[in-house]
Amino acid sequence: MKRIYSLDVLRGLAIFIMVFVDAPPGGIAYPIFIHAPWEGLTFADFAFPGFVFTMGLSAAVSLARRNPSTKKIFRRAAILFAIGIVFNILPSIFAWLIRDDFTGANLYAGTIEHLRIFGILQRLALIYAFGVLLARTIRNDLGIFIAAFALLIFSSLGFHVYAPDNPFDQTHNISRAVDLIFPGENRIYWSTHDPEGLYGTIASTASFLFGFLAGKVILDSAALRDKLFLLAVGSLILLVAGSVWSSFDIVAKEIWTAPFALITSGVEVFLLAALIRLLDARPNAKRFFQPLAAVGMNPLFFFLLPNIALVFISSFPSPAEGMDLYVWFFISTFSHLISPEFGSMIFCLLWCLLWLPIAEVLYKMKVTIKI
Repeated sequence: MKRIYSLDVLRGLAIFIMVFVDAPPGGIAYPIFIHAPWEGLTFADFAFPGFVFTMGLSAAVSLARRNPSTKKIFRRAAILFAIGIVFNILPSIFAWLIRDDFTGANLYAGTIEHLRIFGILQRLALIYAFGVLLARTIRNDLGIFIAAFALLIFSSLGFHVYAPDNPFDQTHNISRAVDLIFPGENRIYWSTHDPEGLYGTIASTASFLFGFLAGKVILDSAALRDKLFLLAVGSLILLVAGSVWSSFDIVAKEIWTAPFALITSGVEVFLLAALIRLLDARPNAKRFFQPLAAVGMNPLFFFLLPNIALVFISSFPSPAEGMDLYVWFFISTFSHLISPEFGSMIFCLLWCLLWLPIAEVLYKMKVTIKI
């Protein structure tokens, strides 16, 4: 089975956005490029669910080619989880290697006493294992659709049962309660919660399953017009359901609420349909989307490479006291373009573009890096 170009493009777009929203130096950016602090939806909030959705798409394609054993599914998830933990340790390791003021005691405290267990890759690992096993067990498309909504209902009920008076209070909700039990208060990202905590895996797995179903539509032998119709209807259903559900639950990426999963998945389905339609009507448009397709061929690699580089550069001190090298370079150069926010946008865009030549080389060599 040949590669699905629209899938590579959509996956590449998700990675490009993830790298972009991680790159603002010193947190300087237009509000739309910063994650909503709790409730709300910004451009940045579409990055992670976009990748989860495309992971579901990829899983549908992968299962159509071969049926991996349960052992292989768990092994892949375990490797991805382990890579995520190593990534969490990197800032301390780089600081210990580079900075004179960072001692072995600091390294111990950063890697043992306060090691963050969860993270983006860890959540992807759990979603992959849970989502693939569910999809493979149910098989029936309607059953998978029902299972996705069942996960959202279960997640939502947990919030309302745990704190019926104020289910989504930032300091008192079921997601935070689970975080405090595991991995514990010293090992979460924020003092109040972990944005990639264990409880949010329930609703985010539903996002994966919606992507999986979209992948099944793409693989179907039906006419393109019928596929696009199904995707359009699916997008509308998800968006309407998310809008209605938002009357009861908040839209929040930080705890991956049910309406957040529905709305972001609805947008992703619409983007997928629009992309397929465009590429069918304008085949020459592939040239324009080529860089994104190149990134999408190796999504994990191009998520890790820029972020590892970012952590490494940020570990170096700068000529300005109290400022790392990455932020200092931005302040000394791009911050003077019209406004600091505009300069940051250009800076982040160039940071993303920096990795495209590597993606293009791997694409032309047909190299795919998998775990």
